[in-house]
Amino acid sequence: MRLDFYMRRPHTQMARAVMRSMDTYLDAVGMENLGFYVDDEGDDQVLDEAGWALNRRNLLEDPWPRVILEDVRTGGPERFHFEYYGRHLDNPEWRGAKEHACVASFWLPTEYLEEQGPERVRALALELAAPLPFCSGNGGMAFLGPNDVVGVTKEIQDLCFRYPGMDLPDVALYSYNIGTRVRGPSWLTFLGQPVLGELGGAAALRARLRSPGTMVQELDGDRVLVTLGEWPDAGDTEQGRTLPAYRELARVLEPWFYEGPLPESRFRPEDRRRWERRFLD
Repeated sequence: MRLDFYMRRPHTQMARAVMRSMDTYLDAVGMENLGFYVDDEGDDQVLDEAGWALNRRNLLEDPWPRVILEDVRTGGPERFHFEYYGRHLDNPEWRGAKEHACVASFWLPTEYLEEQGPERVRALALELAAPLPFCSGNGGMAFLGPNDVVGVTKEIQDLCFRYPGMDLPDVALYSYNIGTRVRGPSWLTFLGQPVLGELGGAAALRARLRSPGTMVQELDGDRVLVTLGEWPDAGDTEQGRTLPAYRELARVLEPWFYEGPLPESRFRPEDRRRWERRFLD
């Protein structure tokens, strides 16, 4: 699972808010489960006391930080992972800032969901979201791991059409293009401004979502969390599980959908478009 939050706010205005969310995540999963960080050259370094100090300093002081913390385990699936990209959106000389967004991403293994239960995961998502001035956010099941390994990319591309509830995450890529748009429906879909306001607010959104199990919860700061059912659901088109609640929310959000590159550009343009519209067509 992963929980992602996109924010159209200069990093310099929310560095401490991101730090609060990161600390909430570490308290929930245990600092001891994060053992490495990625340095400026893209190499893994041990997350010792000096490593923690370096990453916290970067998060608070760098106007354009990249902080990636990785699982303590090596040689197996990555269970825990924190990733943050801050953007210097208040720099008038940066031409690309119009479509950029800061993004924070938190990973959880499926074992955490099974052991803690969906209510605990949902409560954690709300705790992580609370200090963040997000425009949108998504939480649910996803293909996480070394997705660019030879052979894996093709397999994931095949599976992603069968299991529409599984996301293809690449927050660094999306954050260069998403602006204030939304990435579509997921088990937990966070909506802030401006999209929620353009929808007419929480009450108007609630009136348009009638699927059993769908819940719209109002949050501070004119934001909402839409929960699609008690548990996240991958769906299975071969078994006729097309996720009608997800499709209903997708129809509501369609005017604000993000369209852009997908992880691994080996997706043909027509396949990318078909995957983005998997809940609409």
